[in-house]
Amino acid sequence: MRQQLLDQIRHFPGRAGLYWQDLTTGEEAGVRQEEPFEAASVIKLPILVETFRQIEAGLAQENEPFPIREEDKLPSCGALNYLHTGLTVTLMDLATLMIILSDNTATNLLIRRLGMDNINSTIREMGMTTTRLRRLLFDSEASARGVKNTISPAEIGRLLAALYRGEVVSPAASARMLGILGDQRLNGKLPFWLDGKVKCAHKTGEDSNITHDVGILYAPQPFVLCVCGDPVHPPSLNALMADVARQLVQQQSVAL
Repeated sequence: MRQQLLDQIRHFPGRAGLYWQDLTTGEEAGVRQEEPFEAASVIKLPILVETFRQIEAGLAQENEPFPIREEDKLPSCGALNYLHTGLTVTLMDLATLMIILSDNTATNLLIRRLGMDNINSTIREMGMTTTRLRRLLFDSEASARGVKNTISPAEIGRLLAALYRGEVVSPAASARMLGILGDQRLNGKLPFWLDGKVKCAHKTGEDSNITHDVGILYAPQPFVLCVCGDPVHPPSLNALMADVARQLVQQQSVAL
């Protein structure tokens, strides 16, 4: 990680943070990496972990059915909001849609099924102190009171590194979660310039004046890269995070 790249994040207008970890050596670097950022959809990554934890513990079933009611539907991102009321999907369908399309309907259904306290207990057990799920998505009453879900770039980055090492829930569960992250359909940030030459398993997040992307880039020497902005001009930070990812990959002699 070159100082020049860190300086671009450090001096970016607004407040941007970055966490990087070389997954071969364990070397870390960052800017504001331990600070809290409003989570937006990156909070869906710990929810995914709790989904797999409960499945492996026998507390939930992958094929458990969820009929989608009209009152369950939330605005974009996602797909379920646009599909017919009464459609039945499974628990694993919800988890997959929550990640690859950032489906908000799926997310709230999972939070209610898994339990917010259980999700936060697992977050704490993984050693996270800044990352916290405090409210459902689109809970306007809680939002008006200033209740926010939070993450830090470093905590989410270290979670991704633990997934890479097969240490989250179990090696098999870690591999499946990485597979879901690798099927991400929202690819306009970290992987924008990678042109399919370097796989990226990642999760985006965005809201008003907020933009994040956190993931693993499978370059010849794989690394974690988490870039978070709150508050920022999202299109500008999106362009910068894509350029940082490109430069880090090109440093490993990958032609893009």
